[in-house]
Amino acid sequence: MQKKSVARLVVAAMCLALCLVLPFLTGQIREIGSMLCPMHLPVLLCGFLCGWPWGLAVGAVAPLLRSALFVMPPLFPIAVSMAAELAVYGLVTGLLSARLPKKLGWTYVSLIAAMLLGRVAWGLVRLLLAGLSGGAFTWAMFLSGALTTAIPGIIVQLILVPVIVTAVQKRV
Repeated sequence: MQKKSVARLVVAAMCLALCLVLPFLTGQIREIGSMLCPMHLPVLLCGFLCGWPWGLAVGAVAPLLRSALFVMPPLFPIAVSMAAELAVYGLVTGLLSARLPKKLGWTYVSLIAAMLLGRVAWGLVRLLLAGLSGGAFTWAMFLSGALTTAIPGIIVQLILVPVIVTAVQKRV
């Protein structure tokens, strides 16, 4: 049992480190980062591989820590709303993958549910922050930020996450 806890801690730490490093691959071009969503992938994997507590923690901490260390993403409103989104990703993938069969189809169910609920959380936090700051957050802004802009990242996540999760499950 102790060995499993340490393994989860190590994998969660690696996922957090990837959250900090992967955005550098987008060349610090904000539009490319928005399209590829490089921090999403490690958080989704963390939920699947380490369980919901670690997935939730890594998802909540990663954007805030990256903002504090590298000033990207900007803390308000982007990193704050991303923290909610990624926390939900880690929470949902961890909860669903623990309760559903370890089969590819169910991995997709968990992944898609997490992606949808995380984006809803992102939108709700952005709406709340816009209200608190006197700004606006429209339905068109939500669709653009949550879906349209992120289509390349969504495709990458739908391809890579199930492949990696399946490979790890076969080895365990």
